[in-house]
Formats: sequence, structure tokens, C-alpha cells
Amino acid sequence: MAGGGFAVNAPGSDFLGQITLSVVITCIVAASSGLLFGYDIGISGGVTTMVPFLKKFFPSILRKAAGDVDVNMYCVYDSQVLTLFTSSLYLAGLISSLVASRITAALGRRNTIMLGGSVFLAGGAINGGAENIAMLILGRILLGFGVGFTNQAAPLYLSEIAPPKWRGAFNTGFQFFLGVGVLAAGCINYGTAKHTWGWRLSLGLAVVPAAFMTVGAILITDTPSSLVERGKIDQARKALRKIRGASIDVEPELEELIKWSQVAKSVEQEPFMTIFERQYRPHLVMAFAIPFFQQLTGINIVAFYAPNLFQSVGLGHEAALLSAIILGTVNLASILISTAVVDRFGRRFLFITGGILMFVCQIAVSVLLAVVTGVHGTKDVSKGNAVLVLVLLCFYSAGFGWSWGPLTWLIPSEIFPLKIRTTGQSIAVGVQFITIFVLSQTFLSMLCHFKFGAFLFYAGWIAAMTIFVIFFLPETKGIPLESMYTIWGKHWFWRRFVKGQVDQVNLP
Repeated sequence: MAGGGFAVNAPGSDFLGQITLSVVITCIVAASSGLLFGYDIGISGGVTTMVPFLKKFFPSILRKAAGDVDVNMYCVYDSQVLTLFTSSLYLAGLISSLVASRITAALGRRNTIMLGGSVFLAGGAINGGAENIAMLILGRILLGFGVGFTNQAAPLYLSEIAPPKWRGAFNTGFQFFLGVGVLAAGCINYGTAKHTWGWRLSLGLAVVPAAFMTVGAILITDTPSSLVERGKIDQARKALRKIRGASIDVEPELEELIKWSQVAKSVEQEPFMTIFERQYRPHLVMAFAIPFFQQLTGINIVAFYAPNLFQSVGLGHEAALLSAIILGTVNLASILISTAVVDRFGRRFLFITGGILMFVCQIAVSVLLAVVTGVHGTKDVSKGNAVLVLVLLCFYSAGFGWSWGPLTWLIPSEIFPLKIRTTGQSIAVGVQFITIFVLSQTFLSMLCHFKFGAFLFYAGWIAAMTIFVIFFLPETKGIPLESMYTIWGKHWFWRRFVKGQVDQVNLP
């Protein structure tokens, strides 16, 4: 991937290193950034079903939920202001992701994580003390800025710090902590739902994961790639020795990082312009397609609005919150499966099997709701059928947990060369946020108008994205970041874009 006429030898795969205590600790701290995103995803849906919260901010929805207003089961929570409470975070995340690339390159991965944690902490505090909708939205916007920075920096940190052989397992740590955040939020919502101040505690406790991650980030080193990129060679050498183990000679790897950093800096063009060059077409397509497709699985919509959905289809308020906990537990368990097998069976295998399972479950949920609620969604749903919906969504959540969940963070963070790595990650995060914003802002209205057809909508996208993976996503397991260009030159479709560049890199 050398540019500007440079011809460099392809880096070897000798720099494997060891799984040292330092690597484990630093990766845990960085991956804990996922707690912020996960906690927010899990907390907002539960809070919006709490009676004291609705009474204070959205009394009209409370009247519909209580049956005082004649409305079909799909339309109880259809409110643009309510969805703005959820989706405003992702609009703010989109805005912050546009500048996060430069900040991550200039300040480093670790410092960007610290910045994001600090802003997130402020947002959580404001939400916990909110007295009006304006305060709620302001808090959510600050949460969005924090998540935008951490989602940019943490996956890059994990991919750059981990030994290539175990990069997939380490990177899934971000999604694991995201899953922990979702589950913790569900448990907290369940425990606080009966109290008049419960929603304040649920929203305010966002400061806990933010404080944990921010303090932890102070104690870890930045990645060698980031340090070299900023000219801090001695610090990069110390970081490599710390994370690779005392018995490993780090000089060859350091020299390789310096070489690729010099190649990156030799290109005068702006990274945002460079990434649009023909030779980086496959990278750019993946930066758009992977996060876009992830959101069109419908998983975050299910996570946001699971309590609303289960309450609508016949489960009581407490049972609906408990169902969200069950979904979170299943998702977390499936992420552990992904961690165990992603570097053994590869990324494509998990994408394809997860896609097939999600597709089947979405079709089944749609058919079940169509049969038991009627075309117009006016028939009552029995507790048995409501539980069956929950079971199907559990299988769906499991399929997501071992595929599109963790791999959406892994693929963009590992396929880009150093000179456009932060730019590529920024694009991927931005695409994810704008897609989440649009979907979260429109889902409750779509559910109201499409009814059971909303699940068919997502099933169609899952089929499309699974086909995309089969034909267009090459396997990346076990390949060092600096050697990643080889996968495109061997791919039946992408080699037409990168062939000249690969030949140039392989010149003696």
C-alpha cells in the first residue's frame, strides 16, 4: 500500500509477540469503552417505559399506554420527541466522528479515549439531573460526542496493540463490553423501574463506566503505531517491549512501523482525499458497507425499544424489562463464542452463519405477529405467543452476537493502511451513527405503519448483506496489519482496483 512512488518490501508476519499481562490489561481498559455505548443502548429503551419518566416528560404516551386513547398495539410509543431522546445521541456521535479522525491522529488513540470518557461523564450527570426535555437532549448530545470519540479510537487501539494471531479475539473485547453495558443497563432498569426516582438513577449511572474507562486510560500506554505516527520513537520502543514481552526483539517491528509511517507521511494529499483513490476503493466500500449493514440487521432497534416492543405484544411492564435482560444475556454469551472462534474459523464463517440465523428469525417473528395480531395489529397477543416472540428474538440476538456485532468493529479497524487508518475508521463510525440516527428516529413510526412488516424489512436487508459478504469480503484472520494489502490482490473482484499497487509494494 505504499504510495507516492515508494517501493518497499512486503512486511513479514514474524512480529507475532506474546499474550502478555500488559497486553491483556491495556486491551481490557480500551475495550471497556464499549461499556459507554452499550450502557446507553440498553438504558434508553427501559427508561422510556418507566411511568414516572413518561409522566414527567411524555404524559400523552402514558395515556396511550394506559389504554385511555384508542390505538393499535404497534403505535403506542409512536412519538417523534420520544425517539429524538434516543436518536439525538447518534446525531451528535455523527458530528463528533467527522472530527475524530484528526483528533485521533494528533492526540493518539489513548488520549482520544480519555477525552470521550470525560465528555460522556458530563452527559450522564446532566441526564440524571434533568428537569425538562431540553436538559435531556443536551445530556444525550454530550453522550453522543463521548461515544463518537471512543468508538473511533478504541477499535483502532485494540487492532494495533494486539498480536496479529489473536487480533480478532482481542478486538471482540469492545463488543463484549458493549454487551456487558447493555445487560447492566437492563438489570438497572429492572431494579429501579418501581421507584419515582428510578429513571434518574438509570440515566445518571452512566457516569460510572465513563469514570472507570477514563481513569483506566490514564494508566495505559498508547499504541506503538500511534506513537511512531506522532514521532515519539523512544516511547514506541518502550511500548513495544512492554506489550510484546521481554523475550521478543522489538527492533524489527519498530523499524517496520517507522518505514510505513514514513511512506504515509510522504503523501502530501489529505487522507480524506487519499481514501477516494482507486487503489483504496475496496477499503472505502467496506468502511461504508459494513457499519451500514450492521444497523440494518435491526439489532440496535431491538435493543433500544425491546421493552416497548414486548410490552406492546402482551408482556407486562416488569416482564418487558426482564425480557430485555434475557436478550442482553444471550447476546453477551454469543459474543464470547465469537471471541473463542473468530481467529480459528475466520470472519467470513461467522458473518455467514450469523446472517442465516438472523434472517430465519426475523421472518419467523414477522409471520408470528401477522398471524396472532391480525393485519391491523388489533388482536390481543397471548402470553404464550409473546414468549415465543422473545425466544425467536433471543436466537436472532445470538446470531448477531457472534457475527455482525463484534466483526463490524474488527473489519474496519484492521483493513486500512496506516496513512488512512484513522480516516477509514472515522468514516465507518460516521456511517454507523447516521444510520442509527435515521433508523432509531423512524422505527416506532415504521412499526406503527408497517406493523409486522417492519421485521420483513430487516430480513430483506440481512439477506442482502449475507450475499455481500459471500461475494465481496475477503478473509483477514491472522494477517499482520502491514500485510493486509495482499488480501485485495487475491480477491476475484477487488484485484482489478489494487493490482498495480500490490505489484509496486512487492518490488524487491
